[in-house]
Amino acid sequence: VNDSLMRFFDHCAKFVALVEENDAAMCQVNAFKEGPEMKKVLEKVASALCLPVEELNADLVQVAFLTCSYELAIKNVTSPWCSLFSEEDAKVLEYLNDLKQYWKRGYGYDINSRSSCILFQDIFQHLDKAVEESKSSKPISSPLIVQVGHAETLQPLLALMGYFKDDEPLLANNYAWHTQRKFRSGRIVPYAANLVFVLYHCDHVNASQEEYQVQLLLNEKLLSFHHSNETISTYADLKDYYKDILENCHFKEECELPKVNITAVDEL
Repeated sequence: VNDSLMRFFDHCAKFVALVEENDAAMCQVNAFKEGPEMKKVLEKVASALCLPVEELNADLVQVAFLTCSYELAIKNVTSPWCSLFSEEDAKVLEYLNDLKQYWKRGYGYDINSRSSCILFQDIFQHLDKAVEESKSSKPISSPLIVQVGHAETLQPLLALMGYFKDDEPLLANNYAWHTQRKFRSGRIVPYAANLVFVLYHCDHVNASQEEYQVQLLLNEKLLSFHHSNETISTYADLKDYYKDILENCHFKEECELPKVNITAVDEL
């Protein structure tokens, strides 16, 4: 168990104070709950349940939707709660959850992803050690490294690496614009989500820098690298692409609370 590494978000004072425990940080989420798309869903659900719409709110409707989705995912049964929602309703509720993940664990605030650099650097330290041992013709001391965390661990790391970033931020008022968005947390970090770095030692290569190559798999599917749009990269090129994060992202400094007395919104 290494919570300081795998639960970095709990140990990042800036994230905890300015995002986790700051209601203002979720202003886009709260605004969407009161917006026209959610209002339409509320009215439909209230009508189906023969309830005054005033007795429902976005949180209660979301609980019903999650009950439907959990039973479908875990038990493979269609809950009676599912009958309350059309496909369009489900898309609205999916966007509500994506908004929360975007602003709390994704691209909404820099500290969300920057706090994960301690884990990113740890991964490359293990890869560096394997390369060093291989070059010295030593047995690889740790041929497999497994770290177990949560979606809250993986989502910031993927944001730090630049994956699933849309041209426009997810906001309460641009739901229609984002129907084809990349940032869909249910697909990025589903149940049993996993990210795998695979390091290869290649014997037959044209240049020494091609001797060590890397592939990335997210949920058992190959990811293309940003710097090449290919699914395999030399280790040297990958390290060069992420050089700034590997050399200049320092967890302690990133996570320090600002010394001056400014509001959380100003700091974020």
